[in-house]
Formats: sequence, C-alpha cells, structure tokens
Amino acid sequence: MDIVEEARRVFPGGVNSPARALPHLPRPLTALRAEGPYLYADVGRLTDFCMGFGPLILGHRPKAVLDAVREALENGWLYALLTEVEVELGRKIVEHVPSIDMVRFVNSGTEATMNAIRLARAVTGRDLIVKFDGNFHGSHDYVLVKAGSGAATWGTPTSSGIPGDVVRTVIVVPYNEPEPFMRAMKEHGERVAAVIVEPIAANYGLLVPDRDYVKLLREETARHGSLLIFDEVVTGFRVGLGGAQAFYGVLPDITTLGKVIGGGFPIGAFGGKREYMSLVAPSGPMYNAGTFNAHPISMVAGLATIRELERGDAYRIADSAASLMAEGIEEIAGAKGIDVSVNRAASMFQLFFARGPVRTPEDVRKSNVDRYLSLHSVLVRRGVYLAPSQYETNFTSAAHSEDVVAESLSAIRAALDEVK
Repeated sequence: MDIVEEARRVFPGGVNSPARALPHLPRPLTALRAEGPYLYADVGRLTDFCMGFGPLILGHRPKAVLDAVREALENGWLYALLTEVEVELGRKIVEHVPSIDMVRFVNSGTEATMNAIRLARAVTGRDLIVKFDGNFHGSHDYVLVKAGSGAATWGTPTSSGIPGDVVRTVIVVPYNEPEPFMRAMKEHGERVAAVIVEPIAANYGLLVPDRDYVKLLREETARHGSLLIFDEVVTGFRVGLGGAQAFYGVLPDITTLGKVIGGGFPIGAFGGKREYMSLVAPSGPMYNAGTFNAHPISMVAGLATIRELERGDAYRIADSAASLMAEGIEEIAGAKGIDVSVNRAASMFQLFFARGPVRTPEDVRKSNVDRYLSLHSVLVRRGVYLAPSQYETNFTSAAHSEDVVAESLSAIRAALDEVK
C-alpha cells in the first residue's frame, strides 16, 4: 500500500493539517519515529528544527516525560473528574506567568484564543477586536482574517465559510508599526473589547518587535478601556518560564498558552486576572466546557516538561543552539555572497533570503520565499528538516547539542550551493 496515495483518498489534500502537505517536495513525508533532535521519516534520518512546530523544547521522547506518561497510563487516561495533576500544572502556570491568577485548560491554541476573545467581550460588553497582519491565532472565525490595503482596515476572510458579519467585528492593522495601531484605536477604541497579539510573532517567519512597541500596546488598550490579550501559545515557556511578557516586562489582561505546556500532547489554556476569570463558567456567565479539557495525559506531560525547564539546563542548551544556528547561517551565507537575514528569539530562529532587517510581515513578503522552499527541499535530501515554510519558525531543543548544530550548519553550507 502506498500510504501517501491512501491518505489522499481518505483525507482532504492527503493530510490533516495543511502544513504537512509539503507541495514543494515530491511527496509528503511520512514519520516513522523520533528521538532527541532527530526525526526518522520515510526519507531517512532528519535533524529536526521544526520540533512539532514548537512544543518539543526537551527534544523528541525525553525520558522524564516518557516515564511520567507511561506511569500515568497504567492508572487510566480519561476520568471526567478533577485530578491532582491538573491542579499541580495549573499552580505551575500561575507561579511562573506574571499576568495569570487563574487558568482554564482547553485542548488547543485555537480554543484558547477563541475563549480569550469571548472572555474579553464578556468583561467589556464590547464587540470589536483588533488583530495584526501576520499574527496567527488559530483557525476559528474571529481570527482567520487578514489585512487589506491601507494602514488600518476591516478584515477580509482568509478562509471561505466565514460570515461577513463576523469579519466586520475584526480590525486588522500592520504588525510592529505603531502609527497605524494608534490611528485604529483613536477611531474605534471605545468599541474595542480586546487587542490580541503575538508578543513575538512566530507564524509569519519570526518577527521580534521592539520593546517600546509592546509597551505601546499596553498603554493604548488601558487608555481606551480595552483588554490586551497576549497569544503566548508559541512563546509561553519557550522564551523562558515567564514567557514573552516577562521578557518585555509588559503584563496583558489575558494570556493564551499551548504547545510547551503540554509536552507534545494536545493542550491549550487561557488565563488572567482573577476578576476576569471568575466570569468563566461555572463561576460566571461566560461558557466554556470540554470533555478533554485538562486531559490527564497532557497534564502529566506538561508538568514533567515544566519541571525539567525549571532546572535551567534545557533553556541554556536550546537557546545556545538557536544562537549558533543563526550566527552560523549568516556567516555561511555572507561568505558565499548570498543575502540572508536571520531573526532569533531565545530558542527560535528563522532565515529570510532578504537584504537588511526583516521586521514586519511586509518585509517577509518581500523576501525570496521560493528560495527558502528550495533550501528546504535540498536540506531534506541532506538530512536536515527546517520549518517547511517561510511563514513558520525553526525551533531548537535541549537535545540540539553543539555537535548536532555543527553537523546541520555543514549541511546548510553545502545546500546553499545547490539552491536556485
């Protein structure tokens, strides 16, 4: 049986998430197993810099998580009752994330942002939200919109099937550009329930805003009585135990989390001030429920992951690996006379075939996206798996040793000679 052909018969496009389609490769890759920094696929061993799109900060199959999950499975895996482990993980999140007094676990980043927006509307009694071009907040209707022309515009649907009435409650402005945001808030601020933002944008390549820009978001939302939502599904426990909000020293009203807090198992969460979270059912009138909320195995894996992160070595190794990758790629490309710009934040990095800094989604769109895909394709043949799109981000882990990095940079040096 050809597994790819069979997948195309039973799944739309042959996959269950578009990022797995890999149209620039001869065929989608099929995973077999994984260990440490390596992904073993039907094409052979690949040094993995996608890392499940971010959750696997300890690497594939870390012993601490594997042992904890195995032990938990012996007792069962779904109870529909309160468990001790979910309380322990919740306490860890409240302890480490500065803005969170209470938290609600859900099942994905999409659910987390959907409920965060619902909560903001419940708190404020307003209907509009502001989001930013190039920021991805999941696949529900209120965030699947993109910017049109102009400095600030009503969103247009990125997906078919989204009602126009929904889109008209969303204002989209350019990311990392203060003036358009301030104009939008001046015009619409009194109706804005929330501004939702990736404090470090990791879904349009990697875009790291200035500290003053992030502070401006806080100041303007406070001025207009709007709530500020930090979407830290990617950055939470990735850039540090306190997330991007601790890095910037800016506290949002509501925070969404995912990825790392589940240790590679399905998870999402939203949390914030106690007065806001007290509105969530059954304490209050804002409804959220789910059979798999706080799934015991996700809780166990997440708690084991955070306990390892608290030791500190994982961050040191992962951050160092990303730094070495970023510096190495720029050095190699520079020696070959190739224009490459690399952005990095902690254990995240992305390269762009572009001259000069890449700070905004427009800068990303001006980079040579086709050349990135060509590099990705060549590197797969050379045993390295970068994030499979220019609009994704590369991640390192505690398993990416200096030897692994050196081997990967050697492959990139050779691959750049083949890139068209």
